[in-house]
Amino acid sequence: MNFSSSSQYDVCVIGGGPGGYVAAIKAAQRGLKTVCIEKRGSLGGTCLNVGCIPSKALLNATHKLHEAQHDFKDLGIETGPVSMNFGQLMKQKEKAVGGLTGGIEFLFKKNKVDYLKGWGKFADKSTVDVDMNDGSKNQVSAKNIIIATGSEPNSLPASTGLQTDEEFVVSSTGALALKAAPKRMVVVGGGVIGLEMGSVYARLGTEVTVIQHTDRICPFLDKEVGKAFQNSLKKQGIKFVLNTKVLNGENNKENGVKINVEDKTGKQSTIDTDIVLVSIGRHAFTGGLQLENAGISTDDRGQVDINDHWQTKVDGIYAIGDAVKGQMLAHKAEEEGIAAVE
Repeated sequence: MNFSSSSQYDVCVIGGGPGGYVAAIKAAQRGLKTVCIEKRGSLGGTCLNVGCIPSKALLNATHKLHEAQHDFKDLGIETGPVSMNFGQLMKQKEKAVGGLTGGIEFLFKKNKVDYLKGWGKFADKSTVDVDMNDGSKNQVSAKNIIIATGSEPNSLPASTGLQTDEEFVVSSTGALALKAAPKRMVVVGGGVIGLEMGSVYARLGTEVTVIQHTDRICPFLDKEVGKAFQNSLKKQGIKFVLNTKVLNGENNKENGVKINVEDKTGKQSTIDTDIVLVSIGRHAFTGGLQLENAGISTDDRGQVDINDHWQTKVDGIYAIGDAVKGQMLAHKAEEEGIAAVE
């Protein structure tokens, strides 16, 4: 769609993830003239494109593989050797993602939400400049602006020598798009995302080792639940190195990655692997929005400062989802989007 450079809206949503797209549709349904700006080129944010949906597609498929390999014979089902076609596994994941992201674009059209593919940034408190993906420039004025820019994965510090390259040292995004199942994988961080992807690759035959700095995985879980979960993952063949931190390492690309670690007694050792999955949390993605032009502040974690009604200190500007305080969960962002619009 082409818009004149001075398009005037009731609501402009920056970000088309679960928070942003739900907010945009709700605003349009409430009779407000609405535009949504999203740089990715497809809607649905991290969750649909490189998060919940593709990871569940891989978990579901590898769970079925695991059942066929380990449980079928107990049920009297004889199949002969069962293996995974990795290319087809990735293809069905992409199909699931494509179907859902395309569905949101259809909902935008149906509800008359204008959709700009580009990078939105504040010119002032009621104007957003858009660097369009096709290279052109655009500008949107709006009475209300909702910041829904989400989050991105944390990386290990550059000083460790283990910067994310999404090929050999990967975030969850890279782990969802590997070309083949590696022989060995080290997961740095024993939280939900790392264990989920570790479980996928363990079922595909990868030797998976999880390094966690505390004495148990998922420390936020009830202790008994966490213990039962760890035992279940151990049965899948995942190894756990607890009370251990990563010091530094060396990424030799195709020749493997070395990771130097230290346990709580101070004893140091080296782990060799093919792929390192860095899964040490996420942070708000608010850089490059030129928030200062609108007079908006963030905390030390980059999260936009808001009150309990998702309002920033600037009238007419709201923020929701991973870009603000609270749990980084898709359904939280959706509910906040609806609440902010109302």
